[in-house]
Amino acid sequence: MSQQVQICEVDEDLKARLKKFRFRKEKNNAAILMKIDRDSLMVKFEEEFEDCSLEELQEELPAAQPRYLLYSYCLTHDDGRISYPLVFIFITPLGCKPDLQMMYAGSKLHVVQETGLTKVFEIRQAEEMTEEWLKQKLSFFR
Repeated sequence: MSQQVQICEVDEDLKARLKKFRFRKEKNNAAILMKIDRDSLMVKFEEEFEDCSLEELQEELPAAQPRYLLYSYCLTHDDGRISYPLVFIFITPLGCKPDLQMMYAGSKLHVVQETGLTKVFEIRQAEEMTEEWLKQKLSFFR
């Protein structure tokens, strides 16, 4: 017997927050952490971080629950230029409940469409999420 994957809607407050975040003027690293509320089947805002590194964000992630992360990164290029790419990171740790993992995986594309981002990455362990990892991923977009 197969179960139907429920695609969750994005909370209206989160949509407004994401839009504001996309057009922010600050020149530091920042992030929005999002989670799915299983009762309402909505993707909701969990927490916002200012002036944070990916390594610092690792400490904020739950060990056995998936999350979506929108990250604004201050990237210094080899030629000295600075850009601020926005990336969407889907964190799906090993050992999380299969139904929760399916709910996040099934809703990921919908959330990515809401954010309008093209730089979408997935990791299985928070420890993988380092500045070196992100720079390597972003090098494909040059």
